Amino acid sequence: MLEEFGYRVVEAADGEETVSRFLENKDKIDFLMIDVVLPKLNGREAYEKIKMIRPDIKALFTSGYTADIMHKKGLLEEGFEFISKPAAPKNLLKKIKEVLNK
Repeated sequence: MLEEFGYRVVEAADGEETVSRFLENKDKIDFLMIDVVLPKLNGREAYEKIKMIRPDIKALFTSGYTADIMHKKGLLEEGFEFISKPAAPKNLLKKIKEVLNK
């Protein structure tokens, strides 16, 4: 769906692959949409590694769990952008634009 709206998508299956795919494409990626709960490295851990390489990277975290559960488990910090799954395409696109424009 994101490609239909002009976004180029680089997919990864887990947190470690997210970091390595970012390293392969670091000059082409401006935004991460990353699940909080991922195998190998969780989304926050992957984001922190990527942020060390590109401090200006923008990110939108997502999960089937609510944001307050993610905060309680220490997987999501206050101030991180978050959208619950499933998200309606219109709401997802609106949130992505919001994050990119910050």
